[in-house]
Amino acid sequence: MATAPWQAGIHRIEAYFSGEAYAPHRHDTYAIGYTIKGVQSFDYRGGRSDSVAGQVIVLHPDEIHTGEARTEDGFHYRMLYIEPSLIRDALGPTASALPFLRDAVLTDPCLMRAIHAAFNDMARSLEAVAMDELAVLIAEGLLANDKSAQRTKGSLIDQKATDLAREYLDENLDRIVDSEQLEQVTGLDRYSLARQFRKAFGTSPYRYLTMRRLDRVRADIAAGVTLVDAAMRQGFSDQSHMTRRFKASYGVSPGHWQRLLHSS
Repeated sequence: MATAPWQAGIHRIEAYFSGEAYAPHRHDTYAIGYTIKGVQSFDYRGGRSDSVAGQVIVLHPDEIHTGEARTEDGFHYRMLYIEPSLIRDALGPTASALPFLRDAVLTDPCLMRAIHAAFNDMARSLEAVAMDELAVLIAEGLLANDKSAQRTKGSLIDQKATDLAREYLDENLDRIVDSEQLEQVTGLDRYSLARQFRKAFGTSPYRYLTMRRLDRVRADIAAGVTLVDAAMRQGFSDQSHMTRRFKASYGVSPGHWQRLLHSS
């Protein structure tokens, strides 16, 4: 496995796997990539999908999926994990919802070009302007494949409230955040906020907070921080708590992830 430098909003990996790669898991980002070689097989939304070289894969936030090689030769792929907030911002205030693609595997030259652009230089972080351009390319590619995500004259999402909630969560990753605090920050009751937040970002406020902590854990692991120190630094009660959350979100344990990174 090879990973690009960690940066907020996007994570890029290139990997080769044989056999079972990922146990059932879910993350709160879009997972968008393509198969370079072999047959990439996965369970997703009650069905089985296979991707071969040149096909695009789009997995949606908070959808449980697996990952394994369909043949003994294994599979080689690239995947970028992009936060729904970037897609949301790139679509603009008139988009009624986040795009949702019915088919997880498709052939789409526009999305493929966007993915290739993200992997032009894996050794470097994407510059801010490049991130903006990539978000627009991905957003427009997703929207083109989801005719139901119509643009409306007025947004169905309270963008100000959801942005305030997201900003507050980002600023308090190392603290316990309760519902009363989010109500005070946004002016919405907790149930309205939960519904609005999921519409805007594809997941719940609590899960968003957990996943941003796990993003930092992955960055720590890549930098050589021990697992126990990574857990403590990012606000988990102990290493076992972090391990449970990590495997449920990425399909592998943090120890396995650590070995993959440092053996490549």
